[in-house]
Amino acid sequence: MTINSIVQQARNCTLCETQLTNGCRPVLRVSGSAPILIIGQAPGKRAHESGIPWGDPSGDRLRQWLGVDKSQFYNDDLFSILPMGLCYPGKGKSGDLPPMARCAPLWHERLRPELNNAQLTLLVGQYAQNYYLGKTAEKTLTATVENWEKYLPSYLPMPHPSPRNRPWLKRNHWFETRIVPWLSVYIQQLLMKEKAK
Repeated sequence: MTINSIVQQARNCTLCETQLTNGCRPVLRVSGSAPILIIGQAPGKRAHESGIPWGDPSGDRLRQWLGVDKSQFYNDDLFSILPMGLCYPGKGKSGDLPPMARCAPLWHERLRPELNNAQLTLLVGQYAQNYYLGKTAEKTLTATVENWEKYLPSYLPMPHPSPRNRPWLKRNHWFETRIVPWLSVYIQQLLMKEKAK
């Protein structure tokens, strides 16, 4: 089975239809040629409505951290976007609900082996970090992100770029002063290497 056929199956998935208030609308962009894979939490309401991942203020900040513009970010030959939950989970008391738990074991396990060119996977938020880092993750997201270098070259754990995370970013200014400059340079190196192929 080709990667395109698996992606099409994922986009047509309705397994959680009865559990999601807003229904199923899987949002993902995956290419076997992309050198960078972004694994976030789940699409927000705006992505659910538009079908465009990270098309909101969180995405603007993420692109700023990466040092890329929208044309680069939405170029499937450069970036794959595969959230932990493919559908918008709905609103909770303090933000969006957690991603549906069945999503990653079902779709990530089928799609990840097809992403042969992925050289760096950005683990955005605790759900992605806990799933992919397992027992090697620290006890808190802050500690995991602080120890980012031990997960390279495969993974880079990151906080979520949501405006709701402004207090975390203020308390942990080292992320934007130390890690973000390294990340934007490294992303450019990966993109230049890809362009030179």
